[in-house]
Amino acid sequence: MTPEHLSHPSPAPFSFDLIAADRSTWARAGVIHTPHGEVPTPAFCPVGTQATVKALSPRELEELGVPMILGNTYHLYLRPGAEVIARLGGLHRFMAWPRPILTDSGGFQVFSLETLRKVDDDGVTFRSHIDGSEHRFTPEKVIEIQELLGSDIAMVLDECPNPLDYDYNRQALRRTHLWAERCLKAHSRPSQALFGIVQGGIFADLRAESARVLTGMGFDGYGIGGLSVGETKEEMLRTLEGLMPLLPAHKPRYLMGVGSPEDLITCVARGVDLFDCVLPTRLGRNGAVFTPEGRLNLRNAAYREDPRPIQEGCTCYTCRNFSRAYLRHLIIAKEMLGARLNTLHNIHFLQELMRQARKAILEGRYTAFAEEVLGRYRPTDEEARARNRAAFAKAASEKKAL
Repeated sequence: MTPEHLSHPSPAPFSFDLIAADRSTWARAGVIHTPHGEVPTPAFCPVGTQATVKALSPRELEELGVPMILGNTYHLYLRPGAEVIARLGGLHRFMAWPRPILTDSGGFQVFSLETLRKVDDDGVTFRSHIDGSEHRFTPEKVIEIQELLGSDIAMVLDECPNPLDYDYNRQALRRTHLWAERCLKAHSRPSQALFGIVQGGIFADLRAESARVLTGMGFDGYGIGGLSVGETKEEMLRTLEGLMPLLPAHKPRYLMGVGSPEDLITCVARGVDLFDCVLPTRLGRNGAVFTPEGRLNLRNAAYREDPRPIQEGCTCYTCRNFSRAYLRHLIIAKEMLGARLNTLHNIHFLQELMRQARKAILEGRYTAFAEEVLGRYRPTDEEARARNRAAFAKAASEKKAL
């Protein structure tokens, strides 16, 4: 990437400044500007499905340096209702979170939850997973909901097909593009950015078509949907490698639903700026925690009398104060504090990983940094370690050849 591709500061409520680009990979460092503050990228954003990141308070998230969180349009629409949140001052005030918020469109939940649904070109009719009541989302409706919530970044309504089914993806792509155009027309909140969502499964021609159509509409940024939902890691990375050169360099790129440490490192190398995932909070509630060497399952009897912290040298509150033995005791005893302390560590771990990744990009040493992280980290699937390192090396060599 050459200097002329780097964007310049903008006084608009939402803008993206691309500050540095790695010479050996597609990794980039930037800053997203929003009405509620800046988001240094690359960044991992915890998921706050019900206007709360499970187990943690907003103050704790601020102390951890979390730059932005996600709210879920589907869930907040059903309970307590977007109108209720709007009357109470919007989502930021409702949940006492002063920093940026991104809301999804609810499309993934509608298409993934086991609810009866009917899809047509106008929208999708579905039943609530709470009480079975019938509801309908149209592009205009999901924009209305997100404008009532008052998030800093809103997402278009898209259809989320099986990433491995070519025929279904081709059919869904037409509808996704139709809905994206209607979302853009319906969107009227100047202080709120709107991101399109590139779909197309693992198929290069469909991804290219989606990128061409959506970039032509001129969204503020681009989500990448339909990955990490059943395809292999190799298929996900190959899809990103083909897609990223087709997206505007001066707009942020958001890979939806990806959050394991090894995936963050390999996908940053492919030019991703934003990530979100429920993984760190879900693992924490179930007794699993991140370390530089891989996950620990604190339910394991081996930690019953282990006096060490989760991670030596970690500066999070959990590691500064508690032993693996104590954390195991809390999880086995089903004490709420165990879920809170484990989740706090996991969020800290990913925030620190992204801070280090950004620093490495700015200092021109992302390749060495990534190789060190991937060489040390052992995924739960041991074979994935070799695949991740090979995939990273492949991406670096391809960038060097250009």
